[in-house]
Amino acid sequence: MRHLTLLIISILSIQFGQAQIHEIGAFAGGSNLIGDIGATDYIAPNAPALGLLYRWNRSSRYSWRASIIYSDLKAYDSESDDPRRIQRDYDFDSNLLEISAGMEFTFIDFDLHSGEKVWTPYIYTGISSARHENYYYLNGSQTSEGESSWAFGIPIALGIKARIIGNFVIGVEVGARYTFSDEIDGSMPKSDAIKPQYQIGNINNNDWYMFSGFTLTYTFGENPCYCVK
Repeated sequence: MRHLTLLIISILSIQFGQAQIHEIGAFAGGSNLIGDIGATDYIAPNAPALGLLYRWNRSSRYSWRASIIYSDLKAYDSESDDPRRIQRDYDFDSNLLEISAGMEFTFIDFDLHSGEKVWTPYIYTGISSARHENYYYLNGSQTSEGESSWAFGIPIALGIKARIIGNFVIGVEVGARYTFSDEIDGSMPKSDAIKPQYQIGNINNNDWYMFSGFTLTYTFGENPCYCVK
């Protein structure tokens, strides 16, 4: 019984010790839209994106992660490779606020307690929800519907991060957001009253958007203890 008690205490001390390692910081970079308006290049940031980032490092291989990012999404038919879009010549400009949460996996052990310089590639996925204004195009001009919506989606990001100086971790990341909405770029009006008349583009393709940029986080919390006193 005594050995079982010591074993349980050991497991709990490891779990709670690891759970106290946190990171908080910022994301800075750019965004681009992939939809029925503008170019379809995947990594082509053309508007700024700024946000806050939090990680809860459960082990040296995975972390729970949450973020909130604000961006100005822009798209121009004139920058597309499609001659039909170039001839149409529509422009899109809107604000977007994204909240995302999920899990980040590292390909190499990322031990923040070693005191050494460490780095690793990583992949992140989870769920996201983006608040955006609703638009449609009237005589070629972007026109607001006067309301906003939330577009749920799946974020998929690849990056590299490194602990270089003290408690600071710097990273570079490229992330795609597949959404379950075709309303972000205004090609599919939300209002059923105007949708049949003003919808444009491919109604079978949902909107994507990308975030590309840098992260800088500060680590804090107690180091894990693997011993039983």
